[in-house]
Amino acid sequence: MDQKIKLIALDLDGTLLTEKKKITPYTMQILENASRQGVVIVIATGRPFMGIPEELRNLPGIRYAISSNGAKIIDTKKKSIIMEHLLSAQLAIKMLEIGNHYDALQEVYFEDQGYVDEAKMNQLAKYHHNPNMWEYFKSTRKQVPDIMELTKQKNQDMDKVQMLFADLSERDKAWKEIEQIKGITQVDSLGYNIEINASGVNKGVKLLELGKRLGIKQEEIMACGDGQNDVTMVQMAGLGVAMGNAIEAVKNVADYVTDTNEQEGVAKAIEKFILEGGREC
Repeated sequence: MDQKIKLIALDLDGTLLTEKKKITPYTMQILENASRQGVVIVIATGRPFMGIPEELRNLPGIRYAISSNGAKIIDTKKKSIIMEHLLSAQLAIKMLEIGNHYDALQEVYFEDQGYVDEAKMNQLAKYHHNPNMWEYFKSTRKQVPDIMELTKQKNQDMDKVQMLFADLSERDKAWKEIEQIKGITQVDSLGYNIEINASGVNKGVKLLELGKRLGIKQEEIMACGDGQNDVTMVQMAGLGVAMGNAIEAVKNVADYVTDTNEQEGVAKAIEKFILEGGREC
């Protein structure tokens, strides 16, 4: 039978955006076409809300965003929080203490804004191994003298903690140390980072929660992703789409593998399953 897709969830980096962190005119047009057909478009990203490109935040068809790997669901038009599941200040401090054992750039996300130590930001190329991310990172983070001190002063729950490692062997050691801590969820989206959220937080769970809130069934949801933090979303969606450039863990749980992000794979998947009449199942 035919199953109409009513909601599309899209990761950003490595999925909707090119390696230059742009969205192509063709992809933008396809999103607008899907929106005109009444499809709900949701950005589902590890980025904080302020890290979502403005052109996407302002696109009429994009009304909701899942930010910081599922820490928050945001109404992008009202700029209001629909749901949130935050990391406790106590656990965040514990994560930063572990991170201090290694040569890592650490950041904390408070209220949809990322904060980073200014000294580490001055060595960004050492920690962020993808030059295409540098401008985005510089333009969206606030630099502070000491994020540990900031975290203790604020003494409030946060979206997530992220660590970017200069040395991958240190990242692996930190991963093993962090996974011993209860009450957290950790993922890797870049290959050289660790993202830490509250226990149970992931894109998949929040996507289904949003769908339920909107009266959209699981089988009416399509999700596109490429990285480890997309596995749950691609697996739990009615139609899970892996990018051609996705890691094997995403491809293994996907129903379909589209083209790469450089070859506008998201737009091609939307055309195939939505704009040409829907999915056969």
